[in-house]
Amino acid sequence: MLELADRLLARLHAGRELVVATVIGVDGSAPRTLGTSMAWDGEAVIGSIAGGCVEGAVLDVADRVLDDGRTRVIEFGVPEDGAAGELALEAGLSCGGALTLHLAVLRPGDTALAALEGAVRGESARIRLTEDGYAMDECESMFVDVKVPPARLIIVGAMEFSAALAAAAQPLGFAVTVCDPRAVFTTAERFPGAELVVQWPTEFLGGTELDERSVVCLLSHDDRFDAEALLLALRSPARYVGAMGSRRTDARRRARLTELGASAEELARLHSPIGLDLGASTPEETAISILAEVLQSRAVASARPLAELDGAIHARRELPAR
Repeated sequence: MLELADRLLARLHAGRELVVATVIGVDGSAPRTLGTSMAWDGEAVIGSIAGGCVEGAVLDVADRVLDDGRTRVIEFGVPEDGAAGELALEAGLSCGGALTLHLAVLRPGDTALAALEGAVRGESARIRLTEDGYAMDECESMFVDVKVPPARLIIVGAMEFSAALAAAAQPLGFAVTVCDPRAVFTTAERFPGAELVVQWPTEFLGGTELDERSVVCLLSHDDRFDAEALLLALRSPARYVGAMGSRRTDARRRARLTELGASAEELARLHSPIGLDLGASTPEETAISILAEVLQSRAVASARPLAELDGAIHARRELPAR
């Protein structure tokens, strides 16, 4: 529900009560993941649970929760072994799996609003889902909804490919920073929603904080700083470091990195030429190619067509420990 924080707060500040349905269990294949939420205030829906196949049944239960205020835990889609509890509802989950949902009323003035407000501000936030609704303390809970600040995506070089990548990355939840020493190219008009840094990239990367969730994409073609900037990124904890360029440019950069003392392990971390082979050519297509590789690297996935793979499409994820 923290992913819906801004929209939930708008309804709550307008004096509306909401029922929030949150996925707290997934058995088998399912179109959405643990923590996915949908809200209902009796008139309008926020978000979705399963891409359309159980939402109608969820709203039926949500209406009952709005009427009596009683928290419910419901399973949608009966498991193959038939082990459905008395609250289980067969709701036509087309993927054949089962979802366990927690439905509870969220009211104006509830303590949980503090977590929603923190999530909107980009802060770490946590809400515990309990048998009685929601809690902020360390009480026993059925599920803990946690939101951490967004992962950083740093783009070195202010160009059209950079603008397309910044625009495509923000809907995925990345906090985008664009760094380029040329102020005339590094403008809010070209990069709406991104943090802009007009600074020599090596100075910026040497002073900014990168963690194991960070992504660094070097899209510039400037021999004055490209290799040095890449080496700083490769020696940081950043999850993904990629660089745009031809095979010839890549070979030249790798040779320069070796001259600068880059180890074989550091060079192996470099995704260059950047992106997956999707036949991309335009800036927008190239952005999808780059982000596809970022997601593949983050999930340690195969990047093969799903039609060629066997087993569940979505790997089963366990509930957090209480």
